[in-house]
Amino acid sequence: MTALAPWTGGRLGIVMMSALGDAVHVLPLLDALKTHAPSTHVTWVLQPGPAEMVRGHPYVDDAVIFRRDRGLAAYADVRRELARRPLDVVLNLQVYFKAGLVTLLARAPVKLGFDVTRARDANWLFTTHRIPPHAPQHVQDQYFEFLGAIGVAHGEPRWHLAPTAEERARARALLQTAGGPLVGLVVATSRPGKNWMPERYAELAGRLRRELGARCVLLGGATPIERGAADAMLARTDAAPIDALGSGLRTLLGLLEACDVVVSSDTGPYHMCVAMNVPAVGLYGYTNPKRVGPYRRFTELVIDAYGDPGEDYPVSMDYRTGRMQRIAVDDVLAKVTLALERYGGEPWRRLRAPERLTASG
Repeated sequence: MTALAPWTGGRLGIVMMSALGDAVHVLPLLDALKTHAPSTHVTWVLQPGPAEMVRGHPYVDDAVIFRRDRGLAAYADVRRELARRPLDVVLNLQVYFKAGLVTLLARAPVKLGFDVTRARDANWLFTTHRIPPHAPQHVQDQYFEFLGAIGVAHGEPRWHLAPTAEERARARALLQTAGGPLVGLVVATSRPGKNWMPERYAELAGRLRRELGARCVLLGGATPIERGAADAMLARTDAAPIDALGSGLRTLLGLLEACDVVVSSDTGPYHMCVAMNVPAVGLYGYTNPKRVGPYRRFTELVIDAYGDPGEDYPVSMDYRTGRMQRIAVDDVLAKVTLALERYGGEPWRRLRAPERLTASG
């Protein structure tokens, strides 16, 4: 296998189709690529949800939508679209079979993917080049390995993720009744093992209201899992949280930005908060925070129920079930209090001003 020439610009494809959190981790790569070679034209293959999140992003030049609900027809659709978009290099950032098939369909002489050890579902068969083997590490650093393979340097990550003025206005309209500190609650994810219990969210909302004078807003989509968790939580509290579920992904950006602190397990909105510099309390029991925790921001706000006391567990993709129950309301309340004390003052809010977020990621 020949070594790759350093990237100097041209047409670059990204294959990262699903998972909002993973899509967030792609954004610093785009910043580094465009900084290194401004002539880089990025075409990203992704599913409708992540595509909505990055709509209007300054460094996403083109998007090819993979509609999973179309079954095999989705691949025919993508093949047709990619046939119109010849590329110089494709970065296959996913390790699964469907991403391998999409990579195969791309018209590019160089298709860079994971090494054989880390690739799953024989994904490496669909690439022409692989990044060198590496010990497991945070997923953001794992993606940065792709930059190193094509000679692109990177500094501190910059995401350039922010709502538009119109999206901020929609968020403000939903939050008209809020008073005092605003605490966002992402009450559920699509993977039940990640979710904290609705009754504990209900108790947390009540105590935040009584002890800190805070108002809660429920954040996320309107899937049956999310709606069911929200309804179960609302039935157990008189703290009158603002129910903003199902407001749309772009409005969600505005809602997250408006919060003083957000409480969430490992999910897309949580990583969106980190990208936008919104203090976020991370609830980890099911997924490994060393691999998918917040990247270089708000690490002191993580509640780690993944490991046993004193355990120096390795970075891995392994899930651990039954551990979210270890997280007590007192634990979360203490982290929210810390976040408000550390980041809730006026200087911090000025630092997070919309124009700064838009300009610096």
